[in-house]
Amino acid sequence: MEKIIIAAVSANRVIGRNGVTPWHLVEELKHFKNTTTGFPVIMGKNTWETLKYPLENRLNIVLTRNTLFSFIHPNVVICNSIPESLSYCEKNSYSKIFFIGGGEIFKQTITIVDRMIISSIKLDFEGDCYFPEFDINEWELVTSVDKNDFVINEYLRR
Repeated sequence: MEKIIIAAVSANRVIGRNGVTPWHLVEELKHFKNTTTGFPVIMGKNTWETLKYPLENRLNIVLTRNTLFSFIHPNVVICNSIPESLSYCEKNSYSKIFFIGGGEIFKQTITIVDRMIISSIKLDFEGDCYFPEFDINEWELVTSVDKNDFVINEYLRR
């Protein structure tokens, strides 16, 4: 099972401000949807709470330490840890999974993922949530596609 981080990150590593993304790029959102559709997306509870509804055509796995948290929906699963979410996906034979945020989830998973798909936004933004720093020497840049306002960089772990 391939484990992938997918994120949109500003030039100064911002990924959020006051619980929301501080930019709105339709083309980047389409890229995210096209890439993750059909696969599980794993997110922290704070990221979950920014969504108005579960992401369509994807299993939405919400990570929370709150064992009392629940949400009843056929495409939503609540897990209390990253290992629990991985076990669930392996048991259900998914070929790949996407970690979609937020900052704490990226920080906890950046050492275990096989691939990262980073939409590098070309501007700086003010924010309070950042993508974790990582050692670029541990990654090989395999594709880079310029989309005017952002560049989609895909990295594989060396």
